[in-house]
Amino acid sequence: MRPNDCKFLKSHEWCKIENGVATIGITDYAVSHLSDLVFLDLPKQGASVTVGESFGEIESVTAVSSLYSPVSGEVVGVNKELPDHLEWLGEGPFTKAWMIKVKVTAQSPDLMNTAAYDAHCKAEG
Repeated sequence: MRPNDCKFLKSHEWCKIENGVATIGITDYAVSHLSDLVFLDLPKQGASVTVGESFGEIESVTAVSSLYSPVSGEVVGVNKELPDHLEWLGEGPFTKAWMIKVKVTAQSPDLMNTAAYDAHCKAEG
């Protein structure tokens, strides 16, 4: 079940904004469609991210996918253990498998609530 306190992009990233800081990751839907994850590339702390632009890549045995930022701002935290524990993405995509934390200066106008994202996933098949 997806949390109601997160917002989602059509490209399957989620963010939860608290006190001006967005915690960002990928959704259970993305994880289930990527399968057999082998590599994750995340930005370094202090890097800048921009709404709608790639902040990293995730690779499965069959494809490499860009990770798109739902917000703009400075990366203030990176889940440094995640690249060595990609199984966490299947176990807790909205908890221990967060990817980056960003001090928000802007957010995407295309962010969806949980109900809208659920409908998007259903329509996508």
